[in-house]
Amino acid sequence: MTLSSRRGWRRGVAMIAAAVLVGGLPAAPAAAGTTTTDTALQWYDATAAAVATSTLPQVTNSRAWAISWLAAARATGTAPTGNPRHYRDAALASAVHTALSTLLPDGAAALDTALRTTLGRIPDGRAKDRGVATGRAEARKLLAQRTGDGLDPTSVNPAYPNPGPGPGSWQPTPPSFSPAQQAGTRFARPFLLDRTDRYRPGPPPALDSERYRADLAEVRAYGAVDSAVRTPQQTDTATFWLGSSLTLYTGILRAALAQSTGPVAGRASLVAIFHVALVDTQIATSDAKYAYLRWRPVTAIRADAAGDPAWTPLHTTPAHPDYPSGHNTYSGAAEQVLTALVGSQAREPYTITSPSQPGATRTYPDWRGPTRENVDARVWSGIHTRTADEVGVRLGRDVAAHTLRNAPRLFR
Repeated sequence: MTLSSRRGWRRGVAMIAAAVLVGGLPAAPAAAGTTTTDTALQWYDATAAAVATSTLPQVTNSRAWAISWLAAARATGTAPTGNPRHYRDAALASAVHTALSTLLPDGAAALDTALRTTLGRIPDGRAKDRGVATGRAEARKLLAQRTGDGLDPTSVNPAYPNPGPGPGSWQPTPPSFSPAQQAGTRFARPFLLDRTDRYRPGPPPALDSERYRADLAEVRAYGAVDSAVRTPQQTDTATFWLGSSLTLYTGILRAALAQSTGPVAGRASLVAIFHVALVDTQIATSDAKYAYLRWRPVTAIRADAAGDPAWTPLHTTPAHPDYPSGHNTYSGAAEQVLTALVGSQAREPYTITSPSQPGATRTYPDWRGPTRENVDARVWSGIHTRTADEVGVRLGRDVAAHTLRNAPRLFR
């Protein structure tokens, strides 16, 4: 990043703070002896629960997060005269409820219960009524704007013809040899990117390059199911980070939200900007993957005359090309957003769990630790080259920086 682009990026972050906190006043302190409910956290958890029951593609669920929380940020950005807290709590709950009930209808019953709980603790009055009306209106407006954006399941996963066989060309991978997934995401309409290939990385290393030979040798040694050099700690890291990036980062973003202070509008905007960046990152990732169609390590190692035709990775290879790593574009984007809007260090260490390693937890003091572990994890799983991981991090950071520079447009 050049000096001028760094300055532009910093100006963009400063503009975000100004744009999303307009009218944002701290809530009045609770009366003595009362307990204040954190409405933002309550609805964060309600959103996470609705998404957890969804069978939609990851990017479609990311879109649900982005739409619902952007509607909440817009609705809470200003408050009419009266009780601003009552207004903002009602507006946030109504915006998220309206959007998610439409986008994730299987979770509607639980969302209805959550809305009754929130509205039941807000005293009746004009502030509450206006908050409900504004939240619903902002959600409906955004839902209309995003209709036909190409992030529905059918558009994300169209039929994709297998490329012809050849050195370096992606092929379906064992054991299921499933057709390519997420090939349609590259045609979706981003929130803020002007072109899906705006930050497309350069091509992967040539097959006969020293870098590619080193990449493949590392995966062959450390990523094999029966690796003799991978340590138990490395196996644990690979297994912990195997699951969905959206699921894994739900705990990380929650920690950032819980540790954030200030107006509801700013906290809602943190969640919204995070997921807008991640939707656009996943679109850019699909663009790069299907532009280069680089084969996966398992295909390359089995095809190598000096390799092992029965070589098997520690974990099953996902059904899309190697370059760049989607897990790592997600990590890079998430780290960039959280560092810009929260700071490089968490206010206190946070702990997360993993769906792919039940019972395990990991604790971090910052937002970069998960990125570093993701880079290693995909190599140790045997499913990505290190170059694909490192380039993925850079792509995610580039898209997230673009989101941060242009985020004020989201709140107009």
